Amino acid sequence: MDQPKNYFHLHLISDSTGETLMAAGRAASAQFQDAQVLEHVYPLIRNRKQLGAVLDAIDGAPGIVLYTIVDQDLSSMIDTRCREMGVPSVSVLEPIMTVFQSYLGAPSRRRVGAQHVMNAEYFRRIDALNYTMDHDDGQIITDYEEADVVLVGISRTSKTPTSIYLANRGVKTANFPIVPGNPLPPALDQARKPLIVGLIASTERIAQVRQNRMLGNAQGYNSEIYTDRATIAEELKHARSLCLRRNWPMIDVTRKSIEETAAAILALRGKAR
Repeated sequence: MDQPKNYFHLHLISDSTGETLMAAGRAASAQFQDAQVLEHVYPLIRNRKQLGAVLDAIDGAPGIVLYTIVDQDLSSMIDTRCREMGVPSVSVLEPIMTVFQSYLGAPSRRRVGAQHVMNAEYFRRIDALNYTMDHDDGQIITDYEEADVVLVGISRTSKTPTSIYLANRGVKTANFPIVPGNPLPPALDQARKPLIVGLIASTERIAQVRQNRMLGNAQGYNSEIYTDRATIAEELKHARSLCLRRNWPMIDVTRKSIEETAAAILALRGKAR
């Protein structure tokens, strides 16, 4: 009888597209046949605010952290936070660059994305990633018609990591938080081009992830309200009602990995065309 596989989270943080990390992570995980990897890719991470959001997400789903970040301040931030969370972190390129520097007798230029060939596919993905980072969590709410996909949902339904995962595959993805009492922006209600999808989850799952975030010292949240199950249930009820009134499809992410959620969204997008 086959033994059940163990699952683990593999977090890949890159200041470029993440291709190098994905190749390295998959090559290593392929050597462990009894362990099923749940891959989370965070590309174009180039400042402390972006990195802080990524580290909060890792705190909610601890696992192995691999990164290719040439900025030494950001690298130190990753190592420090990972030590505090008790998760292993490895700079994939740093040992290799050290050998190169020693052999060549010259320091690295530490230029982000120096390995990429500038072709149409590359620019399409970068364009999607830039759009997605600009439109994360409702930061820009005026040009949703340019998006391929817009994700809506209450806090901690994996909107940001799912958006970044899709963008890394060339899909322009915006996301907007559903908060009871806060109306949707008119540009979102009027958008016709993008596929708009609601992300939901069970009350227990949301409460668990939010509690993990509070333990990670998240700022700006009332912990009692933020993690209260009755409040979360009302938030989810409001989100479902909002999506039903607009005929927006919904995906329950309770037991789905980011990859599974993204695959379901792409399938919906294919049907909508």
